[in-house]
Amino acid sequence: MPMKTLITALLLSAATLSSSAGAQVDRYGYKLPPSMQKKKKPAAPKKKAAPAVDYTGEYVNFGDWKEVRAFLDEVAARNGFDRAELGALINQVRYVDAAVQLVKPAPPGKPKNWQAYSKLMIDPVRTDAGVKFWNENAEALRRAESLYGVPAEILVAIIGVETVYGRNTGRFRVLDALTTLAFSYPEAPQRRERMAFFRGEVEATLLFARQTGIDPLSLKGSFAGAIGMPQFMPSSVMKYAVDFDGNGQIDLLNSSTDAIGSVAAFLTSHGWQREQIGPVVYPATVSPNRAWEEMLKQGLKASYRPAELNAAGVGTATPPPEQLYGLIDLQNGAEPTEYWLANNNFFAITQYNRSYFYAMSVVELGHAIRLARGASSTSDLPSGM
Repeated sequence: MPMKTLITALLLSAATLSSSAGAQVDRYGYKLPPSMQKKKKPAAPKKKAAPAVDYTGEYVNFGDWKEVRAFLDEVAARNGFDRAELGALINQVRYVDAAVQLVKPAPPGKPKNWQAYSKLMIDPVRTDAGVKFWNENAEALRRAESLYGVPAEILVAIIGVETVYGRNTGRFRVLDALTTLAFSYPEAPQRRERMAFFRGEVEATLLFARQTGIDPLSLKGSFAGAIGMPQFMPSSVMKYAVDFDGNGQIDLLNSSTDAIGSVAAFLTSHGWQREQIGPVVYPATVSPNRAWEEMLKQGLKASYRPAELNAAGVGTATPPPEQLYGLIDLQNGAEPTEYWLANNNFFAITQYNRSYFYAMSVVELGHAIRLARGASSTSDLPSGM
């Protein structure tokens, strides 16, 4: 092959190889000038992953905050704590902004929707897990029902709504979350009262840790500082938690038996009455004259006899027993509001969480679990569900 032909072949071969590698060259293999380079399309930006919840928080040196120092002075004097030890402890506490964000109320304008809420709480996962939990803890539930008068289905449902039977007990350090909310609660109409509440919970955490001999920084819970399967606040652990399995210690995180007994003890201490007969709630109808509206403002308590409710235009398909009731409304967004009569035991559940939605989800989840399990109960819901 002549030398000229060989050189041309080699150049063409190099151009082919360079082109296959993505380089922009002419047919002789020389790189094209910038003006002749083909513009590459920019790569589509990658979608940012949703930020994970920051459970750890950041160091802010709470010990330098004037309000914190004054609070620790009071706690030490009131409870006999060593002030220096409290100071050393608070210097290890972190500020958790995630707790501040999570405790903020929902933005105004979005209507409440009971049906949407109930679908989240009364689902196959909680129902199936509730049947399993009931079967595995049948003896403890029978004992709690006998001792405290609270039906097993209510106890099972509360633990199911709170943590899905211990699956979701929280990943925040309790002392971090409580201290953050005690001294940096977000702007809200009752900010001062809420901060006072959380300061009380910080003190209860310190007392509980001293009483049980545990490291207060080892406690994990929700963004609001609730602990264990039943999500008790530290003050509730101190007041109402019981050693229901009799092993000498209270363990709401790992002992289903302690959790069951403690929930039952809490409810009886907040108004649950074993002598109440019939269902906890009755579906109701209301008349167009709206004389019953004032009855919605009675607070979290049963205040009216059936005859008083009937006279105001409130009716039920099944006549309720002669007991006190409250009228509750469950809003459904753009759909019609549901109205129910609720007895004192319903309002005892609202002391666990001050929400009609919460209490009704407990009642209905317990009902669904019992039906799935095939058991019978005198606290069944009436026809009309």
